[in-house]
This record gives sequence, structure tokens and C-alpha cells, in this order.
Amino acid sequence: MKPTDSFIDEAKVHAVAGAGGNGCRSFRREKYVPRGGPDGGDGGRGGDVVLVADRNLATLLDLRLRPELKAERGAHGEGSRRDGKDGASVEVRVPVGTIVRDADAEPDAEPLADLVEHGQRFVAVRGGRGGLGNANFATPTRQAPDFATPGKPGEERRLRLSLKLLADIGLVGFPNAGKSTLLRRLSAARPRVAAYPFTTLVPSLGVAEWGERRFVVADIPGLIEGASEGAGLGDRFLRHVERTRVLVHLIDAGAWQLEDRDPIAGYEAIRAELGAYDAKLLERTEIVAINKVDLLPDRAVLEPVEAELRARGRVVVRLSGATGEGIPELLRAMATALEAADRVEDVARAGERGREGGADASGAEDPRR
Repeated sequence: MKPTDSFIDEAKVHAVAGAGGNGCRSFRREKYVPRGGPDGGDGGRGGDVVLVADRNLATLLDLRLRPELKAERGAHGEGSRRDGKDGASVEVRVPVGTIVRDADAEPDAEPLADLVEHGQRFVAVRGGRGGLGNANFATPTRQAPDFATPGKPGEERRLRLSLKLLADIGLVGFPNAGKSTLLRRLSAARPRVAAYPFTTLVPSLGVAEWGERRFVVADIPGLIEGASEGAGLGDRFLRHVERTRVLVHLIDAGAWQLEDRDPIAGYEAIRAELGAYDAKLLERTEIVAINKVDLLPDRAVLEPVEAELRARGRVVVRLSGATGEGIPELLRAMATALEAADRVEDVARAGERGREGGADASGAEDPRR
């Protein structure tokens, strides 16, 4: 399998739950019981199709190869009041970060489920109820009901699944800015590395450490101008930036010098694409890493650029993914940024709990408090 085929972040599936088994029409037949009553059992319930988030998966490839998910139907009821066995449900493992939508709904419709925690479950379609056997319909005035009910059909639905990676840190920048090399330095991940653009065609994840803190770093494939509109598959790549908590923006110092690029203009171009895709991305904590400083004959040229970025409130780190220079400083900055993000999220969660517990629907304070 080619490396570019191993990461699949979209899939469409047809989910079909099992139908319920039919109820049984039966009467007791014994030698010395000439007028045996109804004894038909109920049909079993049909199986469900359930999606389960699994942290050990990283792609939707399996679902591309298995586009139909079908649960077992319930068994029919039998005489002697024997109920049919329930149909087996089908549990399908999907990566953590999978979003489930109705394939026939509008593209911007609310998702049916967002599976963001390991073990989280979503019943995509439910099995049909089993039919009732004729024993259920016996009454003092109708002692020999000659009918039973059929099982209900299971639900059926076409689903569109998409994967958004869950990572603490997202590495963004132009193609060939050195993101893959940096990820190799930061973690044990081994993404492809080469000296030409678009080496990385799929996101890669690695786990980095600073002190006692461990965090997940995502190498997002290089963005180009027009990415938010789909240029260079950028709209698909940008999807994976959405769930990163801190962004590390790489500026290629080597290309800046050799190709006479304006680093600030390039930095703003990438930010413009992030904002065009989702304005909330511009509010994320951001670290600017000036990479490949080992290629600069005179590092004094960095000072005005660093001053401009710091004036905008950015944390700036000089580094070289090739030599390892600046890696400890970058790890420290990442850990500090994540600690700050933790505090902000804790305050937000506390505020939400306070609003839910301290006020009724009209906004008035709960008099019981």
C-alpha cells in the first residue's frame, strides 16, 4: 500500500439495522389437552449498528473497504411460548475525532455525533422491535386469537463520516517549511522527509514531552494561498487544524534568504487562509518558530522580524530541525502555552457549570440556592 493511501479521513457507509423477528401463531397441542390455548412466542429484536471511538485507530480506511454495515435480524418466535433470539448488533470501531453526519442532509447540517473520547458510542441505526406472538392477544372473550404481528423493520441510513485529528499542538506553514523534520525531532514519529514541497500529503501525529507533561503534536500538510478554497487540498488539511489547541507557525528562514521571500507577508498569508476557513483559528495561542536558522550566514537579519512578531504578541523561537538547535526552547514554549490554555478552559467550564446550576431558563437566579 502506498503511504498516501494509508490515511483516509472521509468515508460514506450504508448502515442497515436488523429487522425484528415475526411473532408466532401457534396453539398448544397435547394428547390430553384437546382445546390448548395460544402459545406463540414473540419475535426477537433486530440488532443495532453502533459506532465506537477507538484511540488505536488513525484512519477511516476500513470503512472505505466496508461500505455496508448490516446488523442481524431477530429470530422469529416459536410455539410453546418460545421467544426468538435478538439479532446481533454490529459494533464498528472508528478513530477518535470522527464526525458522523447524515449523507443525505445539507453539508452544513449539524452532525449526528462527534466522537471525541475513547470508548464513546453512537447508535447509528436501531433494530426493529420483534412481533408479538398470538399468546399476547388472548382475553376472556377471545381465547383463541388466530393472529400474530410481524416484526418491525430496522432503521436504515446513509452516513458520511469525516475525521478531524485531535492534537494539542498543530504545526502549520508553507510546504517544505520543515514541519516533518521538526516532528521527528520533537517525538518518535517518522513522517516522510525530503527537500521538495508537498512531501507530506497526510497529517502525522507524534507525542512530545517536556518535564512531566506529554502532548500530541500534529504535522499538518503544507498550506498555500487559496487553501481555504481547496487549493492544494488545503480545505481538507485545514480541517485537521480545527481541533488543535495551540498553533506553531513555521517560517522557513532558508527560503526567506535564498528566494528573497518576505517572511511577514508569508506569515500573514497563512493566517489569512486560517481565518478564511474558520475565524476562531485566529484566536488560538500561537508560537512562531523561525526554522532552518543553521542556513543563515548572518543571524542579525532575524532581529527586525522577531521584533515585529513580538510586537504582535507572539512568542518567537529560533530553531533548526536539522541540528536540534532551539528544540528545548520550543518544547518549553509549547508546554507553557498548553498550561495557559488549560487555565482558560477550566475557567470556561466553571462558568458553564455556574450558569447551568445557578439560573433557570429565563436567566433568573434559582430561588432554591
